[in-house]
This record gives sequence, structure tokens and C-alpha cells, in this order.
Amino acid sequence: MIKVRQYQFTSQDFDEWNAFVAQSKNGTFLIDRRYMDYHLDRFNDFSMMFYSGDKLVAVMPAHHDNVTLYSHCGLSYGGLILSRKISAAQVCELFRDLNYCLREIDQFKHVVYKSIPWIYHRLPSEEPLYALTKVCGASIKSRDVASVVMLDNRISFTQLRRRGVKKAVKAGVQVVEEADFSPFWQLLEANLMSRYQTKPVHSLAEISLLKSRFPQNIRLFAAYCGSEIVGGTVLYIDGAVVKTQYISASEAGRHIGALDMLFSTLLDRFAAEGYRYFDFGTSNFKTSDDLHTSLIFQKEGFGGRAVCYDTYQYDL
Repeated sequence: MIKVRQYQFTSQDFDEWNAFVAQSKNGTFLIDRRYMDYHLDRFNDFSMMFYSGDKLVAVMPAHHDNVTLYSHCGLSYGGLILSRKISAAQVCELFRDLNYCLREIDQFKHVVYKSIPWIYHRLPSEEPLYALTKVCGASIKSRDVASVVMLDNRISFTQLRRRGVKKAVKAGVQVVEEADFSPFWQLLEANLMSRYQTKPVHSLAEISLLKSRFPQNIRLFAAYCGSEIVGGTVLYIDGAVVKTQYISASEAGRHIGALDMLFSTLLDRFAAEGYRYFDFGTSNFKTSDDLHTSLIFQKEGFGGRAVCYDTYQYDL
């Protein structure tokens, strides 16, 4: 039997959780409590820890709205983070015990589960997908499509993207890594407000805090034309994967191919450093699963091809 308990906000649980995630077969720094807890005030945390005997074998970041348990709306993905030695049978048992515990709490009626895409797995880790369908009777609630470049087997840029690189070279665009996020954040906020009437998920203070906690995982690369910032991207780096968390360019940058130069430079750089995947993120409208065709067209122009980000749901 798997023992299930709720995560407690103690130094002991904090340390045990983070140490487990670091040694797990599918955890990333997004599941580290130092990352997760930056927006703790926005969610009713109900993260879970799972033990076989006295040994921690899985954790699950989660929160609730009194009726539904979510894993996790505040992260790109959630779901079970697994021990390297856990078996498929144990994961099935884990879900049975989790569901029993949730049913004992009368308020919970549903579970929504955002699975971690396979490119982030250190070892094969799709036992939960099997258990979700076979044990829980789950169905896919939503499926978003990301564009991913396999860095050791790249598809060439399209002619349009290659022309953009040539324009950027002619304009003298330079790509540099930045420690100060302020100039890029001003550009990003202005673009998001003018084009989509929205704001970045993170404030400048929040992303700066997270950068200070994870300096090797969160990095900003900017494109400059002279002294003017004309584009940039914030990257989340973990294991074999480099992911674009934010991308933005000024109007001038769009005219001179700043992002084409930026990603040409970064794909070459991270391929040379031995990373395997470059994830441009999903291209679906937030209010639906509909494909944002112009956005994915640009990402596919860099050689990105589809990896699905799936969300499952089931009733208790």
C-alpha cells in the first residue's frame, strides 16, 4: 500500500521535496518549491507526497478550488514526479490510494492532471498516463501543441527565416546574454499590452527573484541593433531541454529579422553545448485548443515540430 499525505509547509518537507525532485526521473526545477512557492498566494496548495514504507517514491504539485484538484494550473505542467525505481504496478496502486484519499474528503469531485511532456523525462516516465486511463478512467481535457527542435537532428530554417537572418546580419544585430531583465521586460510588457491587452505571467520583480534562485536555469538573451534592444527571449533550461518562456521583438526588430538572428544564434549555441531539445512552447489560444496558425508558422520556420502538452481529467 502507498501512504499518501499532504505536503506541509515545514523546513523538513521543503528539503525532502526538493531533494526528491532533484533525484527523480522526470522532475524539473519548476517543481522545486523555491520556484513553485513564488505564487503561493494565488493557489490553495494541496500538493501530495507518496511513500512506500518510509521511502518517498513520488510527489505531486497540486492545488484545489474546493471541488477539483488540479496539478497544476500555475505551472507549464504538473502531475506525478517519480522515483527512478518506481514500477508501473506501484504507480497504478498509487493512483488507487490517492483517489481513495480524495474521495474520503467529501469536497473533491474531479481531478485535472497536466502531464509532463516526454522531452523533459530523464528516464521513460509515462507510467501515470497508463494509470490515468486504466485505473482512473481519465480522458484528455485539452491538448496543446508545442514546436520542438531536435538539436542533434535539425531541420533547416525555411527560406523566409533565412532571409530574416541575412537582414539582421546586414543591420548589425548582435545577440548577448543579459543579467538585467528590465529593458527586455519593458519591451515585452508594451508588446503584450498593445497586441493582446494582457501582461506577462510574471512581473519583473517575480522573474528577477526566480532568476536569483535559479541563475543557471533561467537566462535572458537579447538582440541589439547598436544600443537599442530590438528583441529577446527568456529561456528555461533543465536537463536536455532549452525552453522559450517569453519571446518578444520591437517593431524595428521585426523589420530587421531580430528574432531570426536570435534563434539562429541560440540553436547553434545550445546544440554545440550538448542540449538535445529546444522547445519553442505551445501555439494554442488560451481560451480554446484552437491552433494559433501564424505563431506556429514562425516556430516551424525554425525547424520546430510537434510535441503535445496534454491535460487529463477524471471524476472521483
